[in-house]
Amino acid sequence: MKNSIRELRKEKKYRQEDLATLLGVTRQTINAIENDKYDPTLLLAFKLARILGTTVDELFEPDPATLK
Repeated sequence: MKNSIRELRKEKKYRQEDLATLLGVTRQTINAIENDKYDPTLLLAFKLARILGTTVDELFEPDPATLK
């Protein structure tokens, strides 16, 4: 699932460590999400959206092939 976390995080001047601390996860989790290697839980997705000032549907874009 594609996402815009890295871009929004940089706009807010957060390091991966900063975002991880705010969310109560590890920096490795943030890195994995940003690199499309891990899909966050729904709760984590909502927390990410809130902290980054956006909505879940604007933050994440599903792969069209998985929607069929």
